[in-house]
Amino acid sequence: MKRGDKEFNDEVQKLSLLSDEDINTSDIPEIDDWSKATQGEFYRPVKKPINIRLDSDIIAWFKSKNKKYQSKINEVLRKHMLENLEN
Repeated sequence: MKRGDKEFNDEVQKLSLLSDEDINTSDIPEIDDWSKATQGEFYRPVKKPINIRLDSDIIAWFKSKNKKYQSKINEVLRKHMLENLEN
């Protein structure tokens, strides 16, 4: 069903009116051990295209080290940002 589909919207409306006790979760196994759980594994920040002027030797160096040099530059900038959050 499409998100804007009337049937879909009607079904969502009906489900939102159910109390927690009325929802059948018998086919979903209970998780007792969360020791192997990870957080943020599927998080992907929104990318925004920009124009930035970098020295040509810096670009050449990143390109020589990694095919995905733009992602690597982003990774380096993020690491620097996180290390300097207090400043």
